[in-house]
Amino acid sequence: MRIGSARVLEVKSLAAWYGKAQILYDVDLAVGDGECVALMGRNGAGKSTTMKTLMGLVPRRRGAVRFRGHDISTLPSHRISRLGLGWVPEDRRIFTDLTVRENLAVARQPARTGAPSWTEARLFEFFPNLAAMPDRPGGRMSGGEQQMLTIARTLMGNPYLVLLDEPSEGVAPVIVEQLVRMIRGLKEAGVAILLSEQNLHFAQLVADRAVVLEKGQVRYAGSMDALLRDEQLQRSHLSV
Repeated sequence: MRIGSARVLEVKSLAAWYGKAQILYDVDLAVGDGECVALMGRNGAGKSTTMKTLMGLVPRRRGAVRFRGHDISTLPSHRISRLGLGWVPEDRRIFTDLTVRENLAVARQPARTGAPSWTEARLFEFFPNLAAMPDRPGGRMSGGEQQMLTIARTLMGNPYLVLLDEPSEGVAPVIVEQLVRMIRGLKEAGVAILLSEQNLHFAQLVADRAVVLEKGQVRYAGSMDALLRDEQLQRSHLSV
C-alpha cells in the first residue's frame, strides 16, 4: 500500500466455490485510499471470480472482507453496492436500448461523504467520447465506447472503490490509451481501484501494486516495480 493510505478494502482468507468446485483458496489482498492494485494472472486464474465474490455474487464463499470498516463478507450484492463499492464487469452489461444519458441516469446514487461526487456534466468532461454522443443508444456504440459508458455508469454511484474487470480486453489501442488516462484521473480524484488485468504493460502504467493469482491462489503480492524486475515470476505465472 502507498505510504499514509488508509485501507479501503481488506480481504483475508477468501475462498469461493462454483458448486462443488473450489475456485479461490485463501486469497489475501488490500487496497488503499486512492490506490490502484492490479489483480493479475492467466485466464482461469481466478481474477473475475475474486471480483464477483467481493460483490457477493458467488453464493458459496468464505473469508473476511472488510470495506471501509464494514464487514461485507455475507452481505447481498445490492447492500454492498449501496456502501460505495462499484463493479465494472468484463461483459459490460449496458442497457443497449437506452441512450448514454439514460444509462447514466439509472445508476445515479446519492453523494457520499469522503467520495468524489460524479454528475453527468463532470463525467462528460472526463469521457469526451461520451459527451459527443449523449443521445446515442448503447447498442449503437463500439466496444470501446461501451466500455467507457460502463465505467461512467459505475461512477454515477459515487463509489469509494471500483472493481475494474479486464477493461483493456478487446478494445482498440486508442481506447486503451484513454483508459490509462482515465484510471490515473480516478486515482487523483481519490477513487481506489482493484484492476483485473492480463496485460502487464497496461497494468504497469496505472497500478501501484500487484497481486498475482495462479489457480485461485496468491503467488505474489507486492509492488508493481518489483514484479516488473522479476522475469522468472512473469514467465511462471503471467506468460501465455
